[in-house]
Amino acid sequence: MEDTELAEILDGIGPRLRALRRDRGLTLEAVAEDTGISVSTLSRLESRKRRPTLDLLIPLARSYRVALDQLVAAPVTGDPRVHLKPHHRERGNVLVPLTQYPGRVQVFKQVLAYREPKLVTHAGYEWLYVLAGELRLVLGEREFTLRPGEVAEFDTGEPHWFGPVGPNAVEILHLFGPHGDQAVVRTGPSATGSGAATAP
Repeated sequence: MEDTELAEILDGIGPRLRALRRDRGLTLEAVAEDTGISVSTLSRLESRKRRPTLDLLIPLARSYRVALDQLVAAPVTGDPRVHLKPHHRERGNVLVPLTQYPGRVQVFKQVLAYREPKLVTHAGYEWLYVLAGELRLVLGEREFTLRPGEVAEFDTGEPHWFGPVGPNAVEILHLFGPHGDQAVVRTGPSATGSGAATAP
């Protein structure tokens, strides 16, 4: 890699860190508490006055729940699956499409920030898997709390809403079948586990 290219990559890390922090609605103090990196060091990283190193970037990538190469903006490898493009919605919400098959089941990785519940209905079927944090799921009159490793599936024709339990963001895998398609389980126990929420 040319020295100029390396310098450009390093120069872009600070603004990227600032954008990630602001997208998630976090203060420097909150990130410092989560990562153990001082506020002054974080500020200098964001303003490009401090050279980023792995011992600083790794805890930041964990805190922001992004891959390390998203912070570094490493050169494209040629495999489009390696460099997925996140879509930023409302403040603190990130949607990363993992598949692009029109008319078929779509898979997303989502980071959801706190928002007020608002039930919606639409055609389709959804399957949610919690990666980090706690997910609050409202299905009609029923309500569920899902934790990492737990799954919910439901028909979206039923009034529903999902988001984080409290003020902290929740990270999920989200499958959506636009025409009512759903995942078919071929193995595993026949009974629904205690952590799963299902709706016929």
